[in-house]
Amino acid sequence: MKYIFLILIILVTKGISAQTIDPYSPDTSQPNQVAGMALVFSDEFNYTGKPNPANWTFESGFLRNNELQWYQSDNATCSSGRLVIEGRRANFSNPNYKEGSSDWKTNRKTVNYTSSSIHSKGKQSWLFGRFEIRARIDTTKGSWPAIWTLGINKEWPACGEIDLMEFYRQNYVPSILANVGWGSAMLNVAIWDSYSKPLSQLLLQDSNWTKKYHVWRMDWTKDSICLYVDDVLFNYTSLKQTLNVDDSKPFKQPHFMLLNLALGSNGGDPSNSVFPINYEIDYVRVYQKLSDLKSK
Repeated sequence: MKYIFLILIILVTKGISAQTIDPYSPDTSQPNQVAGMALVFSDEFNYTGKPNPANWTFESGFLRNNELQWYQSDNATCSSGRLVIEGRRANFSNPNYKEGSSDWKTNRKTVNYTSSSIHSKGKQSWLFGRFEIRARIDTTKGSWPAIWTLGINKEWPACGEIDLMEFYRQNYVPSILANVGWGSAMLNVAIWDSYSKPLSQLLLQDSNWTKKYHVWRMDWTKDSICLYVDDVLFNYTSLKQTLNVDDSKPFKQPHFMLLNLALGSNGGDPSNSVFPINYEIDYVRVYQKLSDLKSK
């Protein structure tokens, strides 16, 4: 009887500790065990300095979507148990400037904002599994943080894109988005299965929502992709509908991950915003089914 009582105390204590993770601080506990799954990748960012080069590569320069930021490694640092990507104001010459150019990447004389973007391409990629990323986002005007994946084969969008999290202004409304995109018959145009939730609705439920860390999760199987925020389903996509125009299957191949903080473009005009803008990633964890691992 004494031993049963002790076991009950242990179980209750574990349950309480699991429920009392400080939502305002990095989670220092060990990764959860998931029934029927194995933890195949984890970066807890519990070190000081740059993101682990065995897992992550920095992007550089002006890259996508006519965004304002110049990507560089200086804006990403690991400390106090999390990766912090910092958006900053800047003022230096665009090293790729070309007078008379019609390309937005080269016709800007100066760089006015900087940030960081990292990806795991060529280092870490996964086919199916449960992905959990705990992060705190800055919703200041101009901010466009994201957690997303791309397939290792084919050009975008035929490679497939999964946006576990985007925050930006959709039709001028600050929103959290969860999207799955693949190739259409038009060059560089994706077909999207998208979901967006206005930030105002989340703030009605919890006025401190933007001050807290949240868990963005993807459950990706051979049949579907489900995207969650704090265990609330935001988007369900059946993989039966995600065929490219050439009938290739972008979500039946491994994907790599990207973590970035864009500025401007869909994020809105940051010219009157207070800087720095901080995007904090507590951890990245990937689990895969034991049955899938045995079949490899």
